Amino acid sequence: MDRNSSKAVAANAVPDHVDVIVVGSGAGGLSAAVVARHAGLDVLVLEKESLYGGTTARSGGVLWVPGHGKNPASAPADSFDDALTYMRHEAGAQFDEDRVRAFLENGPAMVRFFESETSVAFLPVPEFSDYHPGAPGARSGGRSLVAAPYDAGALGDEVRRLRPPLREITFVGMMFNASQEVAHFFNCTRSLRSAAYVTKRLFQHALEMLRHGRAQRLTNGNALVARLARSAFDLGVTVRTEAPVQSLVFEEGRVTGVRARIGGELRTVRARRGVVLASGGFPQDPVLRARLFSHAPTGSEHWSPAPPGNTGDGWRLAESVGGLTSSALPNAAAWIPVSRVPRGGDRFGVFPHLIDRYKPGIIAVTRDGQRFVNEAHSYHDFGQALRAKCAQGEDTCAWLIADHRAMRRYGLGFAKPFPVPLLPHLWSGYLLRGRTPAELAQRAGIDAQVFERTVANFNADAVHGRDPAFGKGDTAYNRYLGDASHQPNPCVAPLDKGPYYAVKLVMGDLGTFAGVRTDASARVLGASGGPIAGLYAVGNDALSVMGGNYPGGGITLGPAMTFGYIAARHLAQPQATKARPASGPRAAPLAAA
Repeated sequence: MDRNSSKAVAANAVPDHVDVIVVGSGAGGLSAAVVARHAGLDVLVLEKESLYGGTTARSGGVLWVPGHGKNPASAPADSFDDALTYMRHEAGAQFDEDRVRAFLENGPAMVRFFESETSVAFLPVPEFSDYHPGAPGARSGGRSLVAAPYDAGALGDEVRRLRPPLREITFVGMMFNASQEVAHFFNCTRSLRSAAYVTKRLFQHALEMLRHGRAQRLTNGNALVARLARSAFDLGVTVRTEAPVQSLVFEEGRVTGVRARIGGELRTVRARRGVVLASGGFPQDPVLRARLFSHAPTGSEHWSPAPPGNTGDGWRLAESVGGLTSSALPNAAAWIPVSRVPRGGDRFGVFPHLIDRYKPGIIAVTRDGQRFVNEAHSYHDFGQALRAKCAQGEDTCAWLIADHRAMRRYGLGFAKPFPVPLLPHLWSGYLLRGRTPAELAQRAGIDAQVFERTVANFNADAVHGRDPAFGKGDTAYNRYLGDASHQPNPCVAPLDKGPYYAVKLVMGDLGTFAGVRTDASARVLGASGGPIAGLYAVGNDALSVMGGNYPGGGITLGPAMTFGYIAARHLAQPQATKARPASGPRAAPLAAA
């Protein structure tokens, strides 16, 4: 198919019958669509919003796939048994061996399929450690992949429907790829090489904005979605946006289609093989948040950077036909501290704190003025610690603190490092400043006396690069996002150069973990314990295979694409039109097929 014909494909009239309907257009849904279409099935993707890409388009585009086979030969070897051991340790009582084995067996095959048969390409990140490198079976690097950068021009007119990256984590609309590129921007005033790199990137970006109105060098999750979408369009998959699914068609114990509002008209579309739920979980649904997030008793005390359309459609559609949902995990979502960025009036953006917490000269405290966690732990571990510390309080929040040296070197949240001015953030109230720790504490509503002691105690050991209280910088994962040029500890430095700065942290997420119960073939399970014929769930619609924990970078997208691949392969089998007992065989890995 000619690349310029994708607009015509997207505009095709939706037929009354297809083989497979996919609800949602993130990585899980598009993966299922591409694999199913490659197998010869007619596929329709229905996306409720006007843009395709879902949460994936706003993400880092990282996949956790043990044994993916993309690492350089010099990288330490991995093993299936070690990955299984690690996931068993991480999931604890929620370990589902059948689903975990399906993920580990099919993940490398999924990577091989997409790289050999589609426009999708990955780059290894061999230095990216598992989040708990000291746990049994963990690795200090090598299990994560990232989508390779992509030229937006390859999408043709379809780039207009691609969800842009999260505004708050871009710089003048520019996306960043990998920690090495971020390091150049941190070092641009200290290194001629970095200054040259940054100047070139800014110049290229300015030209792209003038010519196209948006960045053309797509990276991270935007690149992953663009590559998946290009693959889908090339294969002839119809992707309809502004097409919310209202209900499932359920006949004689089987899901046979959907009722969706398409082009303003309520339509019934039949699916000969099945329907795949991939609508992105429920991070923006206040009802499910109030029910499942203890820190959000009304559902409004939580701020997610996920797209507004992620409101639990998959959860409710599955339940409407007898599908089981589960909230039994120890964590209902992948927690992350976020800050609310004023946009004028009553509007706020959401900034996820992915990088700043790891840097030297930065700590976090709660209202009582005390530290409560290793700030360089993963966002999920940080979030768990914050929720535990504030469980009895009125407000689940903390403050990220930096001295002047760290502020101008690394920035703090949405406030960028030198030479970007700080005044707009001080005027808006996003950033607080005080000449002394006590003055800063008073402005933030933090216990000033306790905070002064906290800073003094931290500094006494930090001058030697140590953090005996919480061990910041002690693990390979901590150090990966620290500042390698700062020694002896890339994550620890005293806060001793005023003025001092603070940004308020509140609770957010990177996607939900609670979800629809599925088997190892991604089939939705019913009350009898067996699968509901014709219904599958992948991505954040499905109950997390990680058991409510967060073992490493990319544990959302890795399983999303893998189970999308598994679901599509199962749908392509003739027996997919028939229900089988829950104990039946799962989809075999591609390598064994």
